[in-house]
Amino acid sequence: MKRLVVSIFTLFLLSAGGAAQETAKFAQLGDFRLENGEIIRDCRIGYRTFGELNREKSNAVLFPTWFTGTTKDLIDQVGPGKLIDSSQYFVIAVDALGNGVSSSPSNSETQARLRFPQFSIRDMVNTQYRLITEELKIPHLHAVIGISMGGMQVFQWIVSYPEFVDKAIPIVGSPRLTAYDLLLWQNQINAIEESAKWNQGEYTGRPGIKTLGGIMALAITTPQNVNESTTRSQFPQFMALWESLTQAFDVNDRYRQMRAMMEHDISRAFSGSMERAAAAVRADLLIVVASQDHTVNPQPALDFARLLRATVINLQGDCGHLATVCEKDKLIPVVSHFLKE
Repeated sequence: MKRLVVSIFTLFLLSAGGAAQETAKFAQLGDFRLENGEIIRDCRIGYRTFGELNREKSNAVLFPTWFTGTTKDLIDQVGPGKLIDSSQYFVIAVDALGNGVSSSPSNSETQARLRFPQFSIRDMVNTQYRLITEELKIPHLHAVIGISMGGMQVFQWIVSYPEFVDKAIPIVGSPRLTAYDLLLWQNQINAIEESAKWNQGEYTGRPGIKTLGGIMALAITTPQNVNESTTRSQFPQFMALWESLTQAFDVNDRYRQMRAMMEHDISRAFSGSMERAAAAVRADLLIVVASQDHTVNPQPALDFARLLRATVINLQGDCGHLATVCEKDKLIPVVSHFLKE
């Protein structure tokens, strides 16, 4: 089970950090209006920065978090020889709404739990735009890069602010989810809502944790990877690992982020036309997919790449959604080259 466990812990558990780590900071956005018209009161956005902004302010790279991730989880992805080289770029890692660091159901003083309004991927991006322009006073981004839900934010960035970004690298993300993707997230929603502990978000403990962990274990990688990495005798430890990983994140925060992903569709502002959405894009794209991804189906990203004639990297190993960890030696040089072009 060692290879699979290492992959899971690398992607999901908190990084130990290191010399390159910056202290977590916050941008205060005040009352923030969402695209559905609701308002997050006293909205704040967490972020960390790495490296130095050059005199021209032309080397900034934005790195939003994945589903249930925080900027602390991104630390291990930043630095020389890693996904983003902070010796060359000013890297801004940003906490997405609902991750328990930025404004979330779990930390709001005035809109706790499900009184916290439902936000969207587009709302996440809008908060990040304000962070970049108002707090950091940066007029333009060299690039935006993100993994999984972070990749969904990248797709939204290039249609919401097409002139603001030079390069975009969505990694195992999607411009909108497929029916198969929705099946994954709806079953997690069902597991939460049908738990006896749920109580419409006013729970104690962690409703649906064992089922949620099992669903993610089924989807995050492939049958081949699980069977090759985990023996039958190791199965109890495998399930205990997933329960522990799932329990670490607040259920209401998970609930709101899942809903945001399910509603994500970059074509919504273009009357449902992906062709019109693609026509709005000005950034150069490197789109990374995993052919055996059971968490984020690669087809919508491939279809969007075809509309733009964008460069595609297809990771074909048996790690599925964890391909960015298992095949990082293939991914990192390609990303590095693309950012330098």
